[in-house]
Amino acid sequence: MSEPSTLPTLTLVREVLRPRLGEPVTTMDPDLDLAEAFGDAYDSLTAMECVTAIETHFGIEVDFVAHDVRHWFATLGRIARFVTDALEDQARLGSTR
Repeated sequence: MSEPSTLPTLTLVREVLRPRLGEPVTTMDPDLDLAEAFGDAYDSLTAMECVTAIETHFGIEVDFVAHDVRHWFATLGRIARFVTDALEDQARLGSTR
């Protein structure tokens, strides 16, 4: 299960991804693998759309070289943790995108 500190972020992640992944994303287990849950519907294009939506909504940047996108964008819980960490880093460093 996702850590308590990511729960508000998890709710936002669900809202951001619902237009791309559909209504099931609002209630699915945050640790369920998205590729398994959505099958062929969660292909590389959909994954990229999800990354872009997260970047845009939260004002963060996903570096495809430095970040393990396949890992961090595999479950809703991991996406929420990634976003939480990125926002904490921005706050500490006093920077945005």
